Amino acid sequence: MTDQNTRLGIWMMVATTLVFAIQDGISRHLAGQYNVLMVVMIRYWFFAAFVIVVAARKSGGVRAAARTSQPVLQMFRGLLLSLEICVMVAGFVALGLVESHAVFASYPLLIAALSGPVLGETVGWRRWVAIGVGFVGVLIILQPGFRVFSPAALIPLAAALMFALYGLLTRYAARRDTAATSFFWTGVTGAVMLTAIGLWFWEPMSGPDWGWMAALCVTGALGHWCLIRCYEVAEASAVQPFAYLQLVFATAVGLTIFGETLRPNVVLGAAVVIAAGLFTLWRERQR
Repeated sequence: MTDQNTRLGIWMMVATTLVFAIQDGISRHLAGQYNVLMVVMIRYWFFAAFVIVVAARKSGGVRAAARTSQPVLQMFRGLLLSLEICVMVAGFVALGLVESHAVFASYPLLIAALSGPVLGETVGWRRWVAIGVGFVGVLIILQPGFRVFSPAALIPLAAALMFALYGLLTRYAARRDTAATSFFWTGVTGAVMLTAIGLWFWEPMSGPDWGWMAALCVTGALGHWCLIRCYEVAEASAVQPFAYLQLVFATAVGLTIFGETLRPNVVLGAAVVIAAGLFTLWRERQR
C-alpha cells in the first residue's frame, strides 16, 4: 500500500462522510413531511438498482454476486441494515441531526464490546476501559437525571447498536463470502423487505419533494461508490478514523439548515466518545 493510495483513500472517506451527511439532511427533511418507511423504501429502490448494476459489471455478473452458502445470514444482515436506517432517520426527526449523530458515534465502541460474544475475538482491558469511557461520553450527551429525559434520545442509541451488530455480522459473513456478495444481498434484501412494508404507507409527494427524493437517491449511490472506492485503494484501519467527520458535517447541516443548537454537554460528550473510539481503533490496529 503506497502513501499515495492511503492519501487517496483518506480523501475518499472524507468525501463519503460529506455525501452521507448531506443525505442525512435530505432524509430529515423528507421524513419530517412523509412516512419514514416510504422515504427509506424509495431510497432503497435506487440503492438496489445501483447494487445490481455494480454486480453486473463484475466477473461472473449478478449470478456470481448472489451466490452464497449462508443465505439466512445474508438476508438477516440486509434486513437489519434497512431497519437501522429507518430507526436512524426517525431519530433525525425526533431528536435532530446533531444529537442523533453524537450518540450514534458510539457504534465503534459497541462493535468492540460485542466482538467477543459475536465473533469470539479477544478484547483486552485497555479497550474495555476505552469502551467504558466512551459510554460515559454518551451519558454526558444524554444527561439522564440532569434534565427531563427524552425517550427520543434512545432512538439513535438503538440505531448504533443495530449498526454495530450489522458490522459484526458483515465480518462474520466475510469468512465465506466476498464483499461483492454481501453488498448485493444488503441492497436487494433491504429493498424487498421495505417494499413489502412501505407500500402500505404510501403518501402523495409534492413536485419539489420528488426533486429532494431524487437527490436522496443520488447521494445514497454516490456515497456508497465513494466508500467502495475508499476501501479499494486504502486499508480500512488507515481511513476508518476519518469516518468520524460525518458527525462534523452532519452537525454543520443541522446548525445551518435546520437551526439546531449545539449544547456544551453534546460537544463534550461527543469529544469523549470520539476519543474513546479512536483509541479502540488504534488498539485494534496494533493487535
